[in-house]
Amino acid sequence: MTAEASADLILRGGPVFTASATRERASAVAVRGDRIVAVGHQGDPWVTDLTGPRTEVVDLSGRLLVPGFQDAHVHPVWGGLDLMRCNLADDVTADAYLDRIGVYAQAHPDAPWILGGGWAMAAFPGGTPTAAALDAVVADRPVFLANRDGHGAWVNTVALRLAGIERHTPDPADGRIERDASGQPTGTLHEGAMSLVNRLLPKTSAREMREALLLGQRYLHSLGVTAWQDAIVGAYGDAGDPAHAYLDAARDGSLTGRVVGALWWDRGAGLEQLEALRERREAFTHGRFRATSVKIMQDGVAENYTAAMLEPYCDGHGHPTDNSGISFVEPGLLSEAVTALDDDGFQVHFHAIGDRAVRECLDAVAAARAAHGPNDLRHHIAHLQVIHPEDVPRFRDLGVAANLQMLWATLEPQMVELTLPFLGEPRSSWQYPFGDLHRSGAVLAAGSDWSVSTPDPWAAIHVAVNRTTPPGHEEPGAPDDPYEPFLPHQAIDLGTALTAYTAGSAWVNHLDDTGVIRAGALADLVVLDRDPYAGPADEIGLTRVQRTYVGGRLVHDADADAD
Repeated sequence: MTAEASADLILRGGPVFTASATRERASAVAVRGDRIVAVGHQGDPWVTDLTGPRTEVVDLSGRLLVPGFQDAHVHPVWGGLDLMRCNLADDVTADAYLDRIGVYAQAHPDAPWILGGGWAMAAFPGGTPTAAALDAVVADRPVFLANRDGHGAWVNTVALRLAGIERHTPDPADGRIERDASGQPTGTLHEGAMSLVNRLLPKTSAREMREALLLGQRYLHSLGVTAWQDAIVGAYGDAGDPAHAYLDAARDGSLTGRVVGALWWDRGAGLEQLEALRERREAFTHGRFRATSVKIMQDGVAENYTAAMLEPYCDGHGHPTDNSGISFVEPGLLSEAVTALDDDGFQVHFHAIGDRAVRECLDAVAAARAAHGPNDLRHHIAHLQVIHPEDVPRFRDLGVAANLQMLWATLEPQMVELTLPFLGEPRSSWQYPFGDLHRSGAVLAAGSDWSVSTPDPWAAIHVAVNRTTPPGHEEPGAPDDPYEPFLPHQAIDLGTALTAYTAGSAWVNHLDDTGVIRAGALADLVVLDRDPYAGPADEIGLTRVQRTYVGGRLVHDADADAD
């Protein structure tokens, strides 16, 4: 056989998860160039026929081969910046956070601001850390530290003073300043209140943005992620706009992942921003980066009572309050905007946590469907913490994908202490209804929202199957005895969760020749360290990635990294 006719790579000797509709079994895959050329069994004649003198043969040794994971909602540049700055994501107590902040500040005496984040609300009483605590470790410079979900920030007294935030400062329309009984700001800023400080932050340089992108990409590849949708490409928060970093990396070939960028919809503006979005789509679409989606953040998060709910929050004792959250975009304008974006060929990527926000997003897509009929833009709603049961079948009816952050569907201190008491029943039982969405026929996609939470797909898949915290993922304030599974009737099986994280997210990203293992598809492949089907369900989260290929090119090798 000539070298031109042989395969460049053959992986054999282990089960292959094809992510096909029939989930047929296979045990050998051949790759030539950037494409899969054959899928079958290691005893098939083609395995020998395609093996040439330069063919690399990988023995799977019983380990599972899966399509490359695709993260349908992630912030890799922000994640990379967090790794470069004061990163609190690995700590779980207030004291540990303060120790790390103090050490970081001492190690960076010339930094004009202490920046970073990753703290968990559950580590603090009421989920609200104080400026006084920060002042004890950094009193000479301003500090701005976003929490894990990016919907709140912890600042010190210097930062409050520089921003002019005091007892008479009004809350912005889209946020809240945490205050004491006298009205004095205490050091936590929610949602739009963060902008009062982060508008003062030093601009992230182009060099830092590029370094953060490549660092984030390398981390995602180490977890088997080969493609993703960056959920905010635009000016948001303190991190800066990653668009130029993506464009430069796409042009020089250093962008090895396949990426869709969701352009940020400015919730303080209206339809007049459409022309700028068209220009950005044209300017920033190149090679492996396509700026073809628009991100609309419709509400906040439940823990700080800014997620938009159909009924008011409870006060923790079961009594209704007068707060039902914030709809960041007025529903009538939302429907106009989505109809216009749909007409212009943009995919819409919604953020919706509360049941009112979910309904408003579905209503907006319904308005677009009424105006233009069905199309192939593949709009999707991310997060979906609380869905009113009447809205579950609308996902399939409207052709809207459910973009699941599976890791969050578990009992942990933030859920137990800061969410359940304030949602009340029956709303608490409507959370993360993966099983109902699947049974209704909705398209399921999956993402991590990193740097909000780990981008490890196996941690998320573990939760989707077990509805319990994955092994090794310690949460602030977690009890010694593990919590019971959270709404276990909403669990989905391993194959469904895997398909959501591969073929489902590929569908959302319009990467139709990825996310599956079949002849002709792009060779985006992941070799695991085991076959999770062969072990108990409660060990799914222990699965690790050995090798990651993008287009047949090895972009991560755990064995080489260990040397």
